[in-house]
Amino acid sequence: MNADIAPMIVPADFPELQALAWNRDVARPIPAEEAFALYERNWRFIDQRRLTAREKRLIRDLADKFGHGVLLTTG
Repeated sequence: MNADIAPMIVPADFPELQALAWNRDVARPIPAEEAFALYERNWRFIDQRRLTAREKRLIRDLADKFGHGVLLTTG
């Protein structure tokens, strides 16, 4: 687990998160927990082939911190 995860995430820095945040200013930082919720709630819209290594690492770190190591991707 990465205990040093930034408290605020800039959606524009992560292609798939940017796509999920289409209805807001993607240059404006959002709380890390909100980024995790966006990924989890909208996983069906994620193109996993487009995830960069950096974004995969972010998702894993967010899941570790906020999801007890689990990202719920169904439902």
